Amino acid sequence: MAAIPTFGHIGLARPGDLFASRLDLSLRGQHRPPRAGVCATVAHGAESIILADQYEDDEIHDDYFWYAGHGGRDTKTGRQVADQDLNHRNQALMRSQDTGRPIRVFRRIDAAPAGGQFRYEGLFYIVNFEYKAGKSGFGVYRFRLEPWRAKTDN
Repeated sequence: MAAIPTFGHIGLARPGDLFASRLDLSLRGQHRPPRAGVCATVAHGAESIILADQYEDDEIHDDYFWYAGHGGRDTKTGRQVADQDLNHRNQALMRSQDTGRPIRVFRRIDAAPAGGQFRYEGLFYIVNFEYKAGKSGFGVYRFRLEPWRAKTDN
């Protein structure tokens, strides 16, 4: 039986912490895949994602963001060149909305002195998703994430 992934903070990492590279994130277990932007399983949902400014349909706001799903992007230009399909990463992101589990979010930062590094943004959860034509006219899954708050019973 496979172990359930870790949802929430890993070790002592807290929002604002910097990591040297994707490999550093992977070796520390923060975001295990060294290249993919989504660490997830369809059965359990997403553990972590990376905002790397590679998808033109990502939309970042102060108190929430829309994260473009996986697929259909030209790796050289960053432009969407095909419709996204319901691949395992997009299914896992959908599953995260059902479970309500927190997702670790890391963001690539290029500004000095942290060029090429990744900053831990904290825990978020998916509150909504949509499939619609993106900026280039191709179908894109977009997932709205908001800061995670522990649910309390009152």
